[in-house]
Amino acid sequence: MKDKAKTELRRGWTTGACATAATKAALMRLWGGAFPHEVGITLPKGETPVFPLALAEAGQDWARVGITKDAGDDPDVTHGALIVVTVSASPDGIVFAAGDGVGTVTKAGLPIGVGEPAINPVPRRMMTEVVTEMAAQFGQTPAVTIEVSVPGGQELALKTWNPRLGIEGGLSILGTTGVVRPFSCAAWIASIHRGIDVARAAGLSHVAGCTGATSEAAVQALYDLPDHAMLDMGDFAGGMLKYLMTHPVGRVTIGGGIGKITKLAQGAIDLHSGRSQVDFADLAQRVNDPRVAQANTALEAYQIAGPPLAATLAQAALAQVQSRFASPQITFDIIIIDRKGAIIARAGG
Repeated sequence: MKDKAKTELRRGWTTGACATAATKAALMRLWGGAFPHEVGITLPKGETPVFPLALAEAGQDWARVGITKDAGDDPDVTHGALIVVTVSASPDGIVFAAGDGVGTVTKAGLPIGVGEPAINPVPRRMMTEVVTEMAAQFGQTPAVTIEVSVPGGQELALKTWNPRLGIEGGLSILGTTGVVRPFSCAAWIASIHRGIDVARAAGLSHVAGCTGATSEAAVQALYDLPDHAMLDMGDFAGGMLKYLMTHPVGRVTIGGGIGKITKLAQGAIDLHSGRSQVDFADLAQRVNDPRVAQANTALEAYQIAGPPLAATLAQAALAQVQSRFASPQITFDIIIIDRKGAIIARAGG
């Protein structure tokens, strides 16, 4: 137990989770008349973290709360940043606004439209659910402006991919689960290996490695796979595939969004944004469409070229895997999903 305590990495909470907690606490003051000492929320997978308030201010018809982001043992650029939410009455329902240090989307291909504050879909949904919950509790109409700011966020954003992606003026408010997993390559790959070991010990003939929660849910539902068949691959396709060469399972499905699978199709096996990038000129050649070369993201390339691009990439990713990790004991297949979890291309199997 002592060794485990030394090596086990502490998880943290996303900017989206912090913004949701700040929204709830601010509404408790705006509608309930008093700030709490701390505030708890429920995350998409059921976790219930509690956050102390680092800032609490209020005036006539507005309230403001700041939560200090704790990224755990992850080397996150926003660790220690103050995530501030100001809520005020709105005549137009629930409205999101970018305050100081939060970016604005200026290019297509992202999950948020051009001109919108860079607050991603899941944090928006979490904050909307909190507004609805608090409005019912206090007998109010769920109509507020939620302005999110991060003091110093514009400078922090220069250390991220936001400028390249066309997110100007600051950071993005992110998170699909609300949880920051400690980014230790060795620890994550070791957990993938242990997952393969468990699947083999259970006699499973089919496992799936997926890049994230959305693709995992789609693949698991498609094949009706048990939880222990799902390998938390993340960005580490190579770490999973290399281990499978010496510890084979009969069928291996790789699932992910078009961005990650594009990188796999182009030969990358570490799919992290800091260590591999999409080659848009290559994509344009694959579908013979020069417009694709000007795309900002793989998603935008898909929006330009349509299903033929997704089908081409699924086949190319399958070819990469089969050529580099060939085994007579393993059959591979590739599944590409969109941001809503719908399957847009399949190859193999």
